[in-house]
Amino acid sequence: MTSSSIATLADPVAPTMGFFERYLTVWVALCIVAGILLGQAFPAAFQGIARFEISRVNIPVGLLIWVMIIPMLIKIDFSALARVKSQWRGIGVTLGINWLVKPFSMAFLAWLFIRHLFAGWLPADQIDSYIAGLILLAAAPCTAMVFVWSQLCKGDPYFTLSQVALNDAIMTVAFAPLVALLLGLASISVPWDTLITSVGLYIIVPVVLAQWIRKALLAKGQATFERTVSNLGPYSMAALLLTLVLLFAFQGEAIIAQPLVIALLAVPILIQVFFNSGVAYLFNRKLGVPHCVAGPSSLIGASNFFELAVATAISLFGFQSGAALATVVGVLIEVPVMLLVVSIVNRSQQWYEAKA
Repeated sequence: MTSSSIATLADPVAPTMGFFERYLTVWVALCIVAGILLGQAFPAAFQGIARFEISRVNIPVGLLIWVMIIPMLIKIDFSALARVKSQWRGIGVTLGINWLVKPFSMAFLAWLFIRHLFAGWLPADQIDSYIAGLILLAAAPCTAMVFVWSQLCKGDPYFTLSQVALNDAIMTVAFAPLVALLLGLASISVPWDTLITSVGLYIIVPVVLAQWIRKALLAKGQATFERTVSNLGPYSMAALLLTLVLLFAFQGEAIIAQPLVIALLAVPILIQVFFNSGVAYLFNRKLGVPHCVAGPSSLIGASNFFELAVATAISLFGFQSGAALATVVGVLIEVPVMLLVVSIVNRSQQWYEAKA
């Protein structure tokens, strides 16, 4: 997610939550309204945008996703991987939650709530698509906003940086197989060619470009690097919001017909956030991990790389799919839910550190 400038290993600077990030839920709500109204007013224009694609990859959305993702990937310093061994217990807990617990727990919750408990209130032809969107949402850990969550709970910046760098490295090779496995377990057809294309376009290519840009900026000095990264933030946010407007322009009729859908999709997302953050927090406490590491560990284990999820859902299933809508619900509730988790982590510090 978009955030203010991120600390480097040489000079950790505490990031803060900017105006747009703090009120992200408000902007997403406005995008829902704007997208629905525009879609109803200019249906032909948005249908033309939807048809502008190559190999099921929508070109306008692909460009917006690059503008959205690359600025946050520039902040990632892969040399931080050298520090992984210094906090191996916290790293191990977070990796276990991110790659072994969260995706599978979300797949189970999606199956339980969407296919069974809530099935009577949802469009029958979109059930599989909703489940796929929730799986995509949980299949990749958040990349940038976790630095803000870490700072808010007084987390160790070096741990956070090394954990994010490691997650990004794993994501380049594990995202596609994990998504394919979980979709297969949910009996959802996997379009392998589109999935692999999405991984290349939205993970590998942006990572390579971002690291090339990072190297070029750092060659001009740390001040230039931090100033440029800070200036790119608004473009990243604008690309996210514009993508959501496009998505809701196509989802408008479905939302008007089924306004309850968003609330129902939010239920498994909320449960998995609290479940995964709680499991990570308790495991860290059991292992004697310092609170400054346990806090960001639990937050990294709970948050999602929803930009990637939105992009992949659109590529795999289309603008008007339930999968795309499900991933956007994750965007809608991300900030208020994660701020609540931060508050719980901070308020429980005395209890956490009282362990013998």
